[in-house]
Amino acid sequence: MADTVELIEALDRRVKRREERREFFRHALSVGALAAGGAAALSFPGQAMAQTAAPSDSDILNFALNLEYLEAQFYTYAVTGAGLPAAQLSGTGTAGAVTGARQANLTDRSVIQYAREIAADEAAHVASLRTALGSAAVAQPAINLSGAAGGPFTAAAVAAGIDLSASGGVFDPYANDDNFLLGAYIFEDVGVTAYQGASPLISNVDILDSAAGILAAEAFHAGIIRGALYARGVATPALRTNADKISDARDTLDGVRNSASGALPTIVADDDQGISPVTINGQTASNFVPTDTNGRTFSRTPEQVHNIVYLTRNQVTAGGFFPNGTNNPNPALTRSGAN
Repeated sequence: MADTVELIEALDRRVKRREERREFFRHALSVGALAAGGAAALSFPGQAMAQTAAPSDSDILNFALNLEYLEAQFYTYAVTGAGLPAAQLSGTGTAGAVTGARQANLTDRSVIQYAREIAADEAAHVASLRTALGSAAVAQPAINLSGAAGGPFTAAAVAAGIDLSASGGVFDPYANDDNFLLGAYIFEDVGVTAYQGASPLISNVDILDSAAGILAAEAFHAGIIRGALYARGVATPALRTNADKISDARDTLDGVRNSASGALPTIVADDDQGISPVTINGQTASNFVPTDTNGRTFSRTPEQVHNIVYLTRNQVTAGGFFPNGTNNPNPALTRSGAN
């Protein structure tokens, strides 16, 4: 009963914050925050894009909305066994359903409470972005969250080289607390780097300020998941090892750097770091935050983000967690990169 009261109170607080964000976005819209068109031609950081005009703020917010649909549905199903309400899924583009998701078999009290908090936040992100976009909001595309043999979670685990012999070759993120955290780890770091990479493309400062707030929330979420995996990894070292493997797989998929020979990308810059302990000034330290020598995190372009959620090094427009692709009026924001 106490857990139920805590959840209701937490949701009430998030509803209040969501309404505050909605009011902010209404004001932003009233001053033309989402005017289409944008500035002159613009390239994404470190990656030339073949398009005649810069992506508009609306395009960027819809890019973010696709990712929020993915995260919100994963956590909401894992916590409640049901997805977002239908009223939060409509919009332009081809609408799709969520397949393969279900309530997770969570038994650890802390993990359950983490999942509840993040689920509420992600649902609020979907609501606030949809409010900001108004009639320009894209519909939720088809999302595959299956933990079965042919699902994207298993494909991601196989790509990472995780040993699945004990589970019959299947990685099911809903099976237990450890699997759930690893499944969440696939998404959280990607969300943070996506917002960081997209933020310089936003022209309106009010929209940018709100996007920075969502970025910070996603960073906190990533810290929660990393911290939980690190702590549970004391008793189960394989958790840290598997998280490291997922990070390495993302590094390979997004093609951060190409090999000198021009072959398939190799990991020559470990931007996407795992969670295993590191040595700082001769002493062991945790590695919750994947920073460079200047203490800064890294960003991904929209194409690199799609490489990861589509689970491919190739330039495609669908795959992985989005079997029919993401929705966006700007096609440059629906494709992965040719790595």
